[in-house]
Amino acid sequence: MLNNYEAFKEEVFRLTRIDLNAYKERQMKRRIDALIAKHGIKSYPDYVNVLKQDKNMFDEFVNYLTINVSEFYRNPEQWALLEKEILPYLFDSFGKNIKIWSAACSTGDEPYSLVMLLSKFMPLNKIKVIATDIDKQVLDKARMGLYNDKSLKALPKEFIDKYFNKVNDRAYQINDSIKACVEFKQHNLLKDEYPMNCDLIICRNVLIYFTEEAKNDIYMKFNRSLKKDGILFVGSTEQIIQPQMLGYSSHKSFFYKKV
Repeated sequence: MLNNYEAFKEEVFRLTRIDLNAYKERQMKRRIDALIAKHGIKSYPDYVNVLKQDKNMFDEFVNYLTINVSEFYRNPEQWALLEKEILPYLFDSFGKNIKIWSAACSTGDEPYSLVMLLSKFMPLNKIKVIATDIDKQVLDKARMGLYNDKSLKALPKEFIDKYFNKVNDRAYQINDSIKACVEFKQHNLLKDEYPMNCDLIICRNVLIYFTEEAKNDIYMKFNRSLKKDGILFVGSTEQIIQPQMLGYSSHKSFFYKKV
């Protein structure tokens, strides 16, 4: 059993600017302890010293710390609702030049899915999505745009045929025309400034790992980032219990309107 996790959290914040106090402690500590044990390291101070000296170990730690489970068109029924009701509502309210932010975008599956969906409504050269994540490694993977077949299992075949090149039996490369529509940036939801005047913010399957206090703080920051009547799209396990307390009304399941 590793001791003095509190001091370790402070060291991690100094090194990475990631605040482990915002994450559910038992779950995150278990993940970190497993990683440390894998390397045969006996204490938190020893591990911190390694992180300071070894860039590969540092990158591995940040990658391990941030939860990167992603796939194209995750929960397809929600994407169908986005296509049939939410996007038409946004176009009617704000026009087609809408500002979209994909927060905690991981390896890019979500913002790229969004671009492909938007291509049904407008030409690619009119589409721009801001996509952010705390993890530089996953942003590099996102910019590369190389995915395995499992990531694409829920994606409509029309998009696979039109916007991917098959590399081998298990790998697909997304077209540069889709990549050009996404601007990837590093961003920490807990401490960095948020983009403003967004019409649509998508942040799915990430906040489940945060404490209730951190989660509510992020929802309120999203609210300030949205235009009035803008939409926040959350994950299927992240329904907001009392949206009105945070400045939202429930527009549809998993979609919340700023009021």
